[in-house]
Amino acid sequence: MSASGIRPGHRRRAVVTGLGVIAPTGIGAARHWEAVLAGKSGLGRITRFDPTGYPVGIAGEVPGFRVDEQIPGRLVKQTDRFTHFALAAADAALADAAVDPARVPEYEMAVVTASSSGGTEFGQHEMENLYQNGSSWVGAYQSIAWFYAATTGQVSIRHGMRGPCGVICCEQAGGLDALGQARRLLDTGSRLVLSGGTDASLCPYGLVAQLSSGQLSTEDDPARAYLPFDAAASGFVPGEGGAMLVVEGVEEARERGARAYGELLGYAAGFDPGAGSGPAPGTAARGPRHSVPASVIRRALDDAALPPERIDMVFADASGVPAEDLAEARAVTEVFGPGAVPVTAPKTLTGRLYAGGAALDTATALLALSAGVVPHTAGPDRVREGCEIDLVLDRPRPTRPRTALVLARGHGGFVSALVVGAADRDDPEK
Repeated sequence: MSASGIRPGHRRRAVVTGLGVIAPTGIGAARHWEAVLAGKSGLGRITRFDPTGYPVGIAGEVPGFRVDEQIPGRLVKQTDRFTHFALAAADAALADAAVDPARVPEYEMAVVTASSSGGTEFGQHEMENLYQNGSSWVGAYQSIAWFYAATTGQVSIRHGMRGPCGVICCEQAGGLDALGQARRLLDTGSRLVLSGGTDASLCPYGLVAQLSSGQLSTEDDPARAYLPFDAAASGFVPGEGGAMLVVEGVEEARERGARAYGELLGYAAGFDPGAGSGPAPGTAARGPRHSVPASVIRRALDDAALPPERIDMVFADASGVPAEDLAEARAVTEVFGPGAVPVTAPKTLTGRLYAGGAALDTATALLALSAGVVPHTAGPDRVREGCEIDLVLDRPRPTRPRTALVLARGHGGFVSALVVGAADRDDPEK
């Protein structure tokens, strides 16, 4: 037995007891879930700046976020919008979990977040000051507000969380990696972990950086701009926002009578450098070459001790880039079989949120398990040839799912998979 009370090699069951959502579909988990069920899109013409002259004019913006009502004034001036979102989402998640951080030992609370571009908008404004007015106009907070770890630091300070704190920078995949790390921290003595991710790079500098990938949709119609797995797919729409989740050990959650949305059952990550990444010259291939995403899915299922047939729905990464959609569909088919498991991508309502996307997908998956439905994918209407998946279209599917697989890929080759289960999945009456 270790000093923390955890037996070496013993894995504690990790449950999610609080959700905080800040998304283009609405502020708050309930409003977001209502939009998902209704297929109500948060995509539209960019309003945070004039997109005239840019090839991309459609994005998912968070509506009605009033920073002065959410964040103390001194922090507003010191931090970027991506941190504002995370602070608000963390407050909402703690309230949803009915947790008062002041009543939990400070060294038993941890914070792990995902980050992608950091404080892009704050950095842009400070660079404008530098080049237009000189170095004396650059504020001291530029040194920390842009930093990819700013959110973790500010959340931990605000709530007195002095246990293990960190940030994971794997773009979209980072949201699942952060939750995987949260699960590990429960095994090493943490009692409660705030985890998730947010992003806010809808500014000229941020959009130009994103355009360099060549994967953004230039379609002007919000209803046709983001169509993953569809024959007319032409890339993805960027978005802002994300989610923060309260992760606890199941014993602690039960001890305080907390309601759980579900359990983190299994996790795995890998790296797929893409086309042309076969064996090195002179290296003999050993056996059949399986796709990296498929191997990551299998390892996540193994970690969850579940066979493929026990997975009731898949939340796809769904990049909207035809080649990537096809590769993901083939990986799902390789593991589960053609059309063997319902696949969904509610992110068509929000756009891809980068560091916030996979955390929001996980929150949506937990809400779907609680409601007993597979949410549909709004937008696509003609699945492209070669994608042999059961993409849920038109309306939610009430199949009472008990488990879900969430997939995410990050720019450059990061691949992650997370298995979540319903809170009552062990109940023989369910």
